[in-house]
Amino acid sequence: MKISKLLFIEPPRNYWFVMGEYLPPPTTLLILAAYIEKEIPDIEIEVLDSQAEKLNWTGIEKYIESSEPSMVLTSGFTCNVYTCARAFEIAKKVNRDIVTVAGGIHFSTLPEESLIEFPEIDYIIRGEGEITLVELIKKLNNGGKIEKINGLSYKKSEKIINTQTRPLITNLDKLPFPAYHLVEDNIKKYHFSMMAGKKTCYMILEGARGCDHRCSFCTQWHHWGGCWRSKSIKRIADEIEFLNETYGGVFLWLTDDHFKINMRGNKLYTELRKRRCKDDIMLFLQARTDDVAKNPDLVKKLREIGTYWIMCGVETPLEETLKEYKKETKKEDAYKAMNILRENDIFSHAMFVIGSRKDTKDSIEQLIRFSLDIEPDFAIYTALTPFPGTIYHKIALKNGWIEDKNYANYDMAHAIMPTEKLTRKEVQMELLRCYQNFYGSYARNLAGIFSKNKLKRTLYRHMAGQHVLSKFRRLI
Repeated sequence: MKISKLLFIEPPRNYWFVMGEYLPPPTTLLILAAYIEKEIPDIEIEVLDSQAEKLNWTGIEKYIESSEPSMVLTSGFTCNVYTCARAFEIAKKVNRDIVTVAGGIHFSTLPEESLIEFPEIDYIIRGEGEITLVELIKKLNNGGKIEKINGLSYKKSEKIINTQTRPLITNLDKLPFPAYHLVEDNIKKYHFSMMAGKKTCYMILEGARGCDHRCSFCTQWHHWGGCWRSKSIKRIADEIEFLNETYGGVFLWLTDDHFKINMRGNKLYTELRKRRCKDDIMLFLQARTDDVAKNPDLVKKLREIGTYWIMCGVETPLEETLKEYKKETKKEDAYKAMNILRENDIFSHAMFVIGSRKDTKDSIEQLIRFSLDIEPDFAIYTALTPFPGTIYHKIALKNGWIEDKNYANYDMAHAIMPTEKLTRKEVQMELLRCYQNFYGSYARNLAGIFSKNKLKRTLYRHMAGQHVLSKFRRLI
């Protein structure tokens, strides 16, 4: 089949209930779609966001029937692999000749397993997808050896072929802005209730790819080859301005795994302060505690250009566990970081992890006390999850620690492994106890609901309405 029309599908997903009710745009798919538009301008492209369109599987099947695509593509993280596979299964049901292409961290990490378990997948793009996808389309249309395309996995005569790894793109500035025009009718639907309310347009932008740290539970550094590549600060500011002025994007999540305040904080401040949009945006950044702790002056500048929310991976106060996680941060960094964010009226979001092999009820109690002591505005506790592609997955698989192999549960809310002292059910119970201690306090909830900080008021009212504690109880 000649590839004349692409259909990118964002399938139905169960979004992470810990973060409340939200609807994100399918930015990963829009990034790929924009590159295809640029490199193969004569190809027709559609993006079906079944979440925004409120389409179930029957609705998706009918859409594919009417759209008549020659290629269907989607991408997903580990907890969403089954929904991605279901989308491909439906595409093949509609027309066996539709070419199906999967991408993303999970499929990239486990191409052999995925191609065997999900025979409805024709091709898996491993790693960075833009160039590989363009080459695949061109070779399918014009002839040529598929095995010469780097970064591709597929079946041939029941044998799985993994071509050579593709080198990373050296200049990210050359990538076009995500193709938000392909979902323009849905723009006003994208929101993050807990963070900014339902009426504030929520959009995602990518300022960098990868991370040069080696946290043992993280998939990102492995997926991106262990290096960090940034777009230029001007390009980042241009994209922020574009999303705000063209589509009314206000709450903007800069999804860089590590923003690197020390390297980019001052430059972004200098660039954005010249833009009109600085007074109409709410930036959400992800940063390391040590980076925040060492750069209080830069944090203050970031607040002046619309940074309202910063998330930090605190993980644990235990030095031994921090070393096990290969975090390269210290307990003191978290205290300093939370204080600096508070002093600058930036909403502080702290992430914690329980379930390391040495964890006990006592060590988790220490983590709970610590999380209350450093006083973040928002705390999320997660269960250590052995995601494929992480150091922890290799170790856990080798030692037989993994008790739950249902990828749909790999959402950091389900306990997947026991510790040396705690059963998996006990880890799940401890996770609930973490949330009960932080959000079960009547005084804390009352203070949050009536806080002077609008973001904090929105969050606490939303958390109460979403019954997060009740949902964690159901997991036990």
